[in-house]
Amino acid sequence: MVKVDLHTHTRFFHAFGGRPTGFDPVGARLLVAFAQWRELDAIAVTNHDYYSRFDIDTGDLTVIPGIEVSTTAGHVLLIGPDPPSRTNRGELTPEETIDIARDRGCASIAAHPFRNSGVRDFDLPFDAYEVNGKRSVEIARLQQLAETMDKPLVGGSDAHYPFEVGRAYTWLETDELTPEAVVRAVRNGRTDYRLNESFPLRLLRRLYGRIHQFKGYADG
Repeated sequence: MVKVDLHTHTRFFHAFGGRPTGFDPVGARLLVAFAQWRELDAIAVTNHDYYSRFDIDTGDLTVIPGIEVSTTAGHVLLIGPDPPSRTNRGELTPEETIDIARDRGCASIAAHPFRNSGVRDFDLPFDAYEVNGKRSVEIARLQQLAETMDKPLVGGSDAHYPFEVGRAYTWLETDELTPEAVVRAVRNGRTDYRLNESFPLRLLRRLYGRIHQFKGYADG
């Protein structure tokens, strides 16, 4: 079993969406440091609409390639050995995004399907649905969705600030820690999500909940 955060970012902010910036290597180093402190085995770096490979020392932490695609109906994580290096915000449909994932050997995960997203309304062959660290809905609704679609749930922190990494994560049943092995474990449902229920992170989730309600992102 390995402990993996499947949804992280190197960005402290949402500006400059869809392209790398000079800050990204700094954010990546901080992200790795906090992931090691939280005793994670791996993280997937899933920046919005672009993938970058970072030449940094990650020690015993494995970094899985990934991208968070802003589709026409919501966000979809592509995680695996060969994610696209760039996508255009709001251009790809969820169906097209899943096809790209299959062609590139990546897992497709419906990110925060009840927050600023309509992907849950489509009968699509996602490999998994996400329990997001920002927690905009009750877990029971996500469990019901996953059961209806007969797909596993996975955990991802959606960390934009490094200290948020690991607030939601996934135990993956795999004997090796490679992008290909992570994809196989997700697709085969060898997953078990977990939430970090420490007091500071519970307070942070409440704050995010209010922010998302104010922005109209929480869909119930």
